[in-house]
Amino acid sequence: MKSLPSKINIKNENRIQIDANLLIIVSISLIAISGVVAINPILPNIANSLNIAPQKIGLIMTTFLMPTTFGTLIFGALADRIGRKKILIPSLLLFGIGGILCAFANNFRSLLEWRFLTGVGAASLESLELTLISDLYSGKMLTSAMGFNAAMIGIAATIYPLVGGVLGGLSWRYPFLLSILAFPVALLISKKLKLASKQKNTLNLNLTSYLKDTYDNIKNPQVFGLLFAVFSLFVIELGTFYTYIPIFAGNYLGASGAEIGIIICCESLVFSFAASQLGFLANRLSEKSLILLGFILCGLSLLIMPTIHTIWGLIIPCIIFGVSKALAFPPLQAMLAGIAPEGFRASFMALNVTVQSLGRALGPLLTGIAYSAWGMQGVFYASAALTIITVIVFGSLLTSKKLRALNN
Repeated sequence: MKSLPSKINIKNENRIQIDANLLIIVSISLIAISGVVAINPILPNIANSLNIAPQKIGLIMTTFLMPTTFGTLIFGALADRIGRKKILIPSLLLFGIGGILCAFANNFRSLLEWRFLTGVGAASLESLELTLISDLYSGKMLTSAMGFNAAMIGIAATIYPLVGGVLGGLSWRYPFLLSILAFPVALLISKKLKLASKQKNTLNLNLTSYLKDTYDNIKNPQVFGLLFAVFSLFVIELGTFYTYIPIFAGNYLGASGAEIGIIICCESLVFSFAASQLGFLANRLSEKSLILLGFILCGLSLLIMPTIHTIWGLIIPCIIFGVSKALAFPPLQAMLAGIAPEGFRASFMALNVTVQSLGRALGPLLTGIAYSAWGMQGVFYASAALTIITVIVFGSLLTSKKLRALNN
């Protein structure tokens, strides 16, 4: 079998070629997110069936996400040292087995234990999927590939809750069985996935040297600027959009649960469409320009939101927010992957996923503080102020001169 080149030459290519190899890679993160978005709708069902107090039901998500927060960096380092497939395939198998065990849990404690096991399986998936994309693509093609990946995740995030809700209506156990999809993906990775032929690993480095080199590569200001932007984006996404938009729509505009769901779905669909067009935009604007434009639009949407007085009027700033996220997020992933040295890319992408998790965890807490201090409008205005700070920090740390130095 003819091996792939270490990087795909993109000089004469304007758009990414969507082939079987890319689809296999993207399917990895689609498996991972099923453990969250397909389970969210059935939490009330689980609480009723197992007689769980409402304040404890969130542990189902916490125990799943905990291994991602703490284990992603470990799996990234291992993937750099021993290879991508040697981490990915066991992780997918563990994810599938954990989900099956969750479906047959007899009590809440055993359900949490199996959720933790499933989370261990999921911990490496997102970062290694991004690593594989960045192993195979570079330049504008890398941005296009990240955009396609983000678009597929956006579509899945719209479909999974519907599937989980339908299955949960039959039994709360059935949505956990979606993890079985991890088995055919693991088989495809084993038999069909083509990796970059000249992938460098760090197996011959001792652990101390590897960690020192990783730290030296990460501590430069450009990496800090990119990671700060990633952190800000996820603070705003989970803290402001997914937490306080539903509260604002329900408590202040009188929206029903179905109407709130439609508004959230509109944002997801717009995000998916805009991300799918990123290859076209990336050939006309630099990644830095796309990110800055994304944060500017994000700030604009946040400033508009508290001025809305009708339920369906809220769709307009939500559409702007979806576009802004599509413009900012995939280029951020592409720039981080582009900066990462050969042999340390999995660690870079693992750190990226860890920062995302930190943003998700702290987002509701920080916006809750803003709500306590300044009310609902304060949540949106404080988040808009964060976008301004991010534009300043990101723009100053990633100057054109520094970016040219990084790319050389």
